[in-house]
Amino acid sequence: MKHIIVGTAGHIDHGKTALIKALTGFEGDSLKEEQKRGITIELSFSNMQEGKTNVAFIDVPGHEKLVKNMIAGAFGFDASLIVVDAKEGLMPQTKEHLEILNLLNVGNIVVAITKADLASKELINSQIASVQEYVKELKNLTIYDILPISIYDDNSITKLKDTLYSLPKVSKKSSNLLRYYVDRSFNIKGAGVVVTGTILDGSIELGSKVYISELGSLVSVKNLQVHEQNVQKATISQRVAINLQGSKKPIQKGMLLTKKGFLRGFNTIDVYFNSISNNSIKHNSILKFHIGTKQVEAKVLLYSNLEEENSGYAKIELKQKVFSIFNDPFILTKDNRVVGGGRVLNPINEPLKKKKKLPLLNALKAKDYKEAFSILIDSHKRGFGLISSQQRFNLTHQEALAIAQEIDNVYIDESNLVIYPIETKIRLKELIKEIYNKNQQALLSAKSIESRLSWASLNLIEQSLIELEKIGFLTKQNSIYKKSTIKLDNIEKVIEDKIYTILQKDGITPQAPYNIYDSIDIDKKLGDNALKKLTSAKKVTRLSHNLFIETQALVNLMQELKNIIKKEGYLDISVFKKHYDLSRKFIVAYLDYLDNFGEIKKDGNKRYL
Repeated sequence: MKHIIVGTAGHIDHGKTALIKALTGFEGDSLKEEQKRGITIELSFSNMQEGKTNVAFIDVPGHEKLVKNMIAGAFGFDASLIVVDAKEGLMPQTKEHLEILNLLNVGNIVVAITKADLASKELINSQIASVQEYVKELKNLTIYDILPISIYDDNSITKLKDTLYSLPKVSKKSSNLLRYYVDRSFNIKGAGVVVTGTILDGSIELGSKVYISELGSLVSVKNLQVHEQNVQKATISQRVAINLQGSKKPIQKGMLLTKKGFLRGFNTIDVYFNSISNNSIKHNSILKFHIGTKQVEAKVLLYSNLEEENSGYAKIELKQKVFSIFNDPFILTKDNRVVGGGRVLNPINEPLKKKKKLPLLNALKAKDYKEAFSILIDSHKRGFGLISSQQRFNLTHQEALAIAQEIDNVYIDESNLVIYPIETKIRLKELIKEIYNKNQQALLSAKSIESRLSWASLNLIEQSLIELEKIGFLTKQNSIYKKSTIKLDNIEKVIEDKIYTILQKDGITPQAPYNIYDSIDIDKKLGDNALKKLTSAKKVTRLSHNLFIETQALVNLMQELKNIIKKEGYLDISVFKKHYDLSRKFIVAYLDYLDNFGEIKKDGNKRYL
């Protein structure tokens, strides 16, 4: 099935709603307020189908005060049906709609010269020429066809239908990530929350879970309808009504439905903009930022040193987070008038200095991903992650990795989707050498090094250890690396002795095991095994999760505590502190252990003999 979303646009009273009714039989102005005022206020939706082609219409408002609603609909268009009154011709709102469609790169437009029965052939031809001349300046729009139309002439309506059915299916760059902006949300008795919108990318299935980005919550898809028909699955470029279940907060227009874990929201993004209608964008200006069906107040900061520009790069600071992706279209308005729009280049707030930011934006605008990757790799010395490639570049992980393979002097951790500059790998090997040179008897695994150097992935560490082994600096025994010059016949016994010596020295204030392991540079698993053996041999006693004490020190302490009870009459935390300057953690553990002795009686928080 070929699905095409066609948006109708044009000046008020030029006949959009009547034309849609003639095409589909749908009465667009269904809301009471719309019928009362005789204009389209909200977005109206209808469709027509022939064979395996379905054309869905979004009828948007033509009134100048309702331009924000027109913008909300336009983000979902695959093509547009422009309505021009044969007698009045191009009017201000028609031109504004065309400029919005141009900013959003809608592409194909079909122009209907309506009310053709009320105009002469010469006037109609004049209007056609006028439209062609105006659209010629809009580089992102192509006139697919221009047709004189009268809703009272069945032949003209049939010809328009055939033209719309013949529109080519739009080839869209897809990352298969569900993105669906809510354009309406309402409650139906017995069903619950229902939202409507257009699937911009990806698909949605009955019974699946979707993530509401602004609410940070997962909800269940209870029912799906495409043009009032229940369906199991809906895909890109389909108008869909979704019955959602499980949201504890209201779902509102402008919210984004997607998959959990793929998109992050940011209050700052970088864009390329163009102004329209001889407007210019001023530095530090406060405008409305429109993306999908969402609108947010924003401050525009120009990257040039100019006070205002007709086009260029800008930082957009938003009052609410937006969950945009690379190359998302946007519109800027002021006082309900469109002043410009453009494309999101950097949807993830990248704290780069201007000297690096501008080359990055140049590369992104040109879709020179290799250059963009190189700039970001150089800026992220501790690894540039590709996990967010779908949001950052609208690339799948496989596509991003393929580009990374073309870059010289990098180490690519494919399983963790991280690219490191080759000098970072060299520096990592130097850091590992420093550990082993400082402690000649260090016994570490790749995992234990990872716990110390959280910026380095396990694969990068393992590769570095292998290279250090190849040059003879380290040798490997099982998963443990030691310095090649150190001869150890029984690693386990050496570690047990080291840990026991430390615990003997610590006495009644023993260190936590992980601190011991770090101090002698041993692997956690080796250390845990050594503590288990020491505990089994009763050389060490475990009092709690991270509290191990040398057994003889514990025996001596218990005897001293009994002597204190004899002297003081009882023992509690305050009495304990009079004799030992220990933290509460130790005191509580030792009092609890004291309760194991038969001669000790506990009453409340006090211990007696």
